[in-house]
This record gives sequence, C-alpha cells and structure tokens, in this order.
Amino acid sequence: MQGAHKLRQAGVAEARREAGSLLGHVLGRDRSFILSHAEDALSDEQAERFREFVERRAHGEPQQYITGEQEFFGLEFEVTPDVLIPRPETELLVETALKLIPEDALYFCDVGTGSGCVAIALLHELSKTRDGGSPKAHALAIDISPAALAVAERNAARHSLTEQIEFVVADCFAALDSPRDSENPAQAVFDLIVSNPPYVEDGEHASLQTEVRDFEPKLALTAGADGLDVIRRLLLEAGKFLKPGGHFLFEIGHQQSAAIEQIIDPKIWTLLRIHEDLQSIPRIVALRKVS
Repeated sequence: MQGAHKLRQAGVAEARREAGSLLGHVLGRDRSFILSHAEDALSDEQAERFREFVERRAHGEPQQYITGEQEFFGLEFEVTPDVLIPRPETELLVETALKLIPEDALYFCDVGTGSGCVAIALLHELSKTRDGGSPKAHALAIDISPAALAVAERNAARHSLTEQIEFVVADCFAALDSPRDSENPAQAVFDLIVSNPPYVEDGEHASLQTEVRDFEPKLALTAGADGLDVIRRLLLEAGKFLKPGGHFLFEIGHQQSAAIEQIIDPKIWTLLRIHEDLQSIPRIVALRKVS
C-alpha cells in the first residue's frame, strides 16, 4: 500500500495500521472490510481524499484530528485541534471515580473538560447502573476555552446527555460564586470534582512528540516551570466547592507524585491513594475533603 509506504518513510510507527485506519475512514468501512477488499479500486474522489489524509499524517498531524474522532471508555468522541486527544491512561480517572461516588444522587464537576470525555463517560456509566428510578447524576463541565466547550457540547448531544450536563466557560473555578445554593450551577456544592489538568513543564514542551507539540493545544498541556501551577490552584480552591467528605480526583504526569504529596494540605485533604496506570506510572491522585 502506497499510503503505508509514505507513512513509513515519514517515521510513523505502525504505518500500515494507520494507513488502513485512514482508508477505512475515507470509505466508511472497518478494518475487516479493508482487508477483504484490498484489491478494490478507489474512486477518484476517494483516492484524492486518502492522499490528502496520508500527507497530513506524514507531516505529523495526529490521526485523530484528521478523522475527527477518538474512542474513550468505549464511546466515540469528536476531537478537534481545540481539545486534547483523549488518552487511555485518563480512563483510570473515570474508573477511580466510579468506585468512590456516592450511591444516591451525584452532582460533580469536571474542571478543564476539553472534549468532555471524562464527564460524559462518567454520566454514561452511571446511567447504566442507576436506572430503575434512582436519581440521575448531573455534571458541570468547566473549560477556559469556548472552542473546547463547543466540542464538548456536541459530544454530550451525541451521547444523549445534554440534559444532565451544563457547560461554563471559566478559568478553573473563577466563574463560580461562593457556594450557597446547590440548585444553581454557579453556586454549587459538589459530591465529586474530577480534572485532567495541564501538567507538562513549560521547558518540556519543545521536547514533546511532534504530534503533541505542534498540534495539541498548548494551553491544555503546560502549567508553569514545574508543571504544577494549575494543580496547586485546584488544591487550594476545590475544597470550597466540595461537600464534606467529597472527593477530588485529578491526573498527574510522570515523576510528579512526590511533589504532589508535598503540596497537599492535610487540613483540607486526606490522601486516599495515588493510583498507577497500566505502565505502573503514578497517574491519578484520589483525595477526600476533610469533614
């Protein structure tokens, strides 16, 4: 396949698989169809579109931005260059939250929601376990980027969750009032707060993979000299919007766990555990608000 050859020359890992995925997207067919119809000729329009996709991928653009889709927690999400591409390790954030959420009605906040994948995956999973008359979960999704929130809103509609999730443009909790009335999303007291915040050190951005450095939004990646600027802020502010005993879960980067433990205020938070991902990297910090 010429597409695979071009991607291989460009240094793309798993070039044949990626070329097959791009072709499948052009044809609207799955991998098994592509393999069983390898000799079928493409129309001129299909061939031109495939060449365009291969060229973009050869120049480093992530496949997910080319196709506009990425799977996360068994769901398909729209992704654009306005949002980070959902990653497998972030699924651990959803898994951890599902084990800690209360049995009754749940109101949670997703800070830095991006594509909305974490909030939507949580609501989707809860809808499977809390039918039959149980109170539904609701979410408030916050992001500093209006363009990112537009993507998240479309994803919520795609998964029929529009009525259970509200979106607010904000820099962390800046747009939320001091909590007084849990019926008002701008004066909320949450059972749970989750976040996949930016945590890359500013100085490391230039050394990231081309796909990340040149295409994913820097605002959603970097957070100061040590990568912890946003996390410090969340640790100071999140407790104000959590019920006593509520949980705050967030993702961290490689080799940040020791530094995180040092900045957790025990007067505000009880550290439950720092969960490791499938590569044994400390990834998800689980905190409980001190009652």
